[in-house]
Amino acid sequence: MINLRYEYWVGLRYTRAKRRNHFISFISLISMLGVGLGVAALIVVLSVMNGFQKELRTRILGVASHIQVSGVAGELDDWTKTLQGVAQHPRVLAAAPYVQAQGMLALDQQVRGTVVRGILPEAEEKTADFARHMKVGRLEDLRPGAFNMVLGVELARALGVGIGDKVTLIAPQGLVTPAAVLPRLKQFNVTGVFEVGMFEFDSGLALIHLADAQKLYRMGDRVTGVRLKVDDLFAAPRIGRELLRYLDADAHVSDWTRSHANFFRAVQIEKNMMFLILLLIVAVAAFNIVSTLVMAVTDKQADIAILRTLGASPGSIMKVFIVQGAMIGTIGLAMGVVGGVLLALNIETVVPAIERALGIQFLAKDVYYISDLPSDLQWRDVGIITGVSFILTLVATLYPSWRASRINPAEALRYE
Repeated sequence: MINLRYEYWVGLRYTRAKRRNHFISFISLISMLGVGLGVAALIVVLSVMNGFQKELRTRILGVASHIQVSGVAGELDDWTKTLQGVAQHPRVLAAAPYVQAQGMLALDQQVRGTVVRGILPEAEEKTADFARHMKVGRLEDLRPGAFNMVLGVELARALGVGIGDKVTLIAPQGLVTPAAVLPRLKQFNVTGVFEVGMFEFDSGLALIHLADAQKLYRMGDRVTGVRLKVDDLFAAPRIGRELLRYLDADAHVSDWTRSHANFFRAVQIEKNMMFLILLLIVAVAAFNIVSTLVMAVTDKQADIAILRTLGASPGSIMKVFIVQGAMIGTIGLAMGVVGGVLLALNIETVVPAIERALGIQFLAKDVYYISDLPSDLQWRDVGIITGVSFILTLVATLYPSWRASRINPAEALRYE
């Protein structure tokens, strides 16, 4: 501290000294609060968006798979060999075969289109989280030959069915008769209902046993493909490329980033736009720093002139006011980071308290699937916000500091 040059000492003294012009002190305080508010808002909003993104990703991957290996023509012949091949990859945790096809469910006058997925319950539980999302019934109730079915909650509600009801599944593959092509019909018993929290799946997915699906869709021993779970979902694209070495069959490998690319890209774009919009709050606070320093330079013209007559260079004068502006920005930045991090870490406690105090609910459970505000604080985002905000405050000090360095000592001291 003792080795600091005098520019830093003078700049720090200007920051904490009691000024004759209290309006400058007030503008400095507003600038600090503005920087703090902007930084805190950025940290909290990005943490909430990260939480929503993580929650949606978890729900989607609770039904979808990390990686899918499917037949090029829509059917995989020797799927047991494919299953054994991909299981050799060290990062594959589990694999399960599946049959996926279109169908229509009918009950009385209600008809709904759906995606029918044939699964092996014991293998499916290792690759997906259906068991955790079951509202009624169990996935193990899907047994070969029993023709049982598990429906999404919205699909069951639309059909008006419950546990024990029978629904008719109409397959698009028809029976060719001399008279006409008749659709294939089969009655299924509803033994379970799941709720993932994603309308796409809750309203359009029906689960049956793999053997029943193969029989209904005349696939013999073939399947649509194999679903995989890996140890790191973010490494799924790279693992998918590596799996090609383990496959002998003509198969197509796809991962979750491709099957839901548009959705996650939209979420990321929204997050980036929110970052830029909220960064404007910090920019406005930086403009306040400009006005604060301009008034401080005007107020300190005599001091600047004395320093210049004592031998201070224009560069030294610039450093004095850069230090003053940087100190204002740093204090506001520190308040914003501390406040934003604390709020982001405790938002699941703070928001319910606000809701109770105001008697309102921000995310109604009967409207939104995610009724609580999730938060996922990422220190990388905090670092980026801190760095960008500090650069903005430094840039804001350049023009007033340059103006201070251009003051003519003779002119400034003429009327003193």
